[in-house]
Amino acid sequence: MCLALMLGATCQAAPQTPYAFGVLNQRSLQATAAYWNPILNYVSMRSGVPLELHIGRTANETTDRAVAGQLDFAYTNHLFTPKRDRLGWRVLARQDSPGIRGQVVVLDSSPIKSLQELDDKPVAFANPYGVTGYYVPMDLLVRAGIKVVPVFSGNQEASMGQLVSGQVAAAGVNHQVMADFAQRRQLKYRVLAESEAYFDLAVMTSPRISAADGEKVRQAFINMARDPEGLNVLQLAARSLGLPQVRGFAPADDRDYSNYRSFFKRTQVPLNE
Repeated sequence: MCLALMLGATCQAAPQTPYAFGVLNQRSLQATAAYWNPILNYVSMRSGVPLELHIGRTANETTDRAVAGQLDFAYTNHLFTPKRDRLGWRVLARQDSPGIRGQVVVLDSSPIKSLQELDDKPVAFANPYGVTGYYVPMDLLVRAGIKVVPVFSGNQEASMGQLVSGQVAAAGVNHQVMADFAQRRQLKYRVLAESEAYFDLAVMTSPRISAADGEKVRQAFINMARDPEGLNVLQLAARSLGLPQVRGFAPADDRDYSNYRSFFKRTQVPLNE
């Protein structure tokens, strides 16, 4: 019983525990937090579903938390491998962009002109779970018969930093993150190989989250850029990363990610699941 009633006061329900919202590590922890905390604060307010940012030290750790049931929502493209796909996570929305491609890139000043020249050389990748940051560019290399020495940096921008510092001969990257990094750093680079386009990372929900809460979060994300307050949050978030334009969110469902599933069925790169 509520003792406050005995005193003529009104009992109030305890605040709802926030849902854990995991964001895949493409950039440093500080940059990721600066970008995502304002977005999640807005979505929480608009949806009435409290969300709290959760980031592992690496993308592997963030993904492992999702697999272990420690996350409720996630912004990721790591959950489409056959084993993880069976966990039942659902796509709610995606970043509103033309799509992302995996690339193998070198500095513009590099003497390397072809994939064949990378044979036995160190190549940076974000992590062994990355889609466009590992699997897709590595698949391009394997299909070309090129054996490289993978160097895992932890996140996409760290791979690019290794490329700039000369620690590796090339990097396997998400083309959009690479372009953003290059613009911010005034960096010139060349693309040796590029994949087909895949939809950008998805906002996903765990199967244990109710359809009602999932739909509230979905609507808050996809309407964000149309709401003046939401648009302002997106603009501030974009400026925190030095992005040239705002990136909102578009409606999406599991069917939009069918080419991810097809890729993982046919790739010649061993899956780290």
